[in-house]
Amino acid sequence: MTTSDALDLLRFLTPDQLRELDTLLPTPLELIRLDPACILSLAGLTPDPWQADLLRSSSPERLLLCARQSGKSTAAAALILRYLLEDDSLVLVLSRTERQAQLLLHERGKLLWMYDRLGQPVRARKRQELSLTLANGSRVVALPDNPEGIVGYSNVSLLVVDEAALVPDELYHCVRPMLAVSKGDILALSTPYGKRGWFFKEWAEGEGWDRLRVTASQCPRHDPDFLANERMRVGERRYRQDYELAFNSMVDQLFSQEVIDAATCDDYTPLF
Repeated sequence: MTTSDALDLLRFLTPDQLRELDTLLPTPLELIRLDPACILSLAGLTPDPWQADLLRSSSPERLLLCARQSGKSTAAAALILRYLLEDDSLVLVLSRTERQAQLLLHERGKLLWMYDRLGQPVRARKRQELSLTLANGSRVVALPDNPEGIVGYSNVSLLVVDEAALVPDELYHCVRPMLAVSKGDILALSTPYGKRGWFFKEWAEGEGWDRLRVTASQCPRHDPDFLANERMRVGERRYRQDYELAFNSMVDQLFSQEVIDAATCDDYTPLF
């Protein structure tokens, strides 16, 4: 049956029958609990397969390595919303700058846009500049971008580290203990930014992470002609970092990372 056929049938129902039918249909909240990937569909978006995988994943630790404009912030907003729709969840968002946090949490950011598109399935108790508190006791808060300003939070359900490759090690290590008692989950999402820092180390050799890698060519919204033009305009090195997810050696390094790795390996014969 097509959508048009279904609408034709509805025209023959009485108001009482329509009200009864409405009580039988699942609510958005019930649909999301059955399949978290519905968050994007109900918001009018078509989820990419990897976005659906992320929303359905039960892994407590997730690393998301994505090309620019591939939908990683949209997926992160949907995942945050998935946690908020459960009672008494606390979600913390750590970013390098307040502007980055605004892309997710601001009144015109992706999270609140998605929340409104779903018809606010759980009533909002308080909407502030960089936080949202729901009537079910759940809330999301953007953390300040300096170690001194971060206060202790307890019972953290989800920690989101946005543009994680740009978040300094000290800042990241300040928030990790917030997950110790609650055994909360963590999502770190980023585009590469050189072979340095905690995000590169965790992606390259960290244990226990569920990894998702999405290059520009895997994103259906990227036009091949645009990508070819972008490669020419930004140069091969920058293109490989931003669109093909290469962890390049930093430009200002005196020695390449390969030389450094070779000099510090265990398999060598001493000169003396």
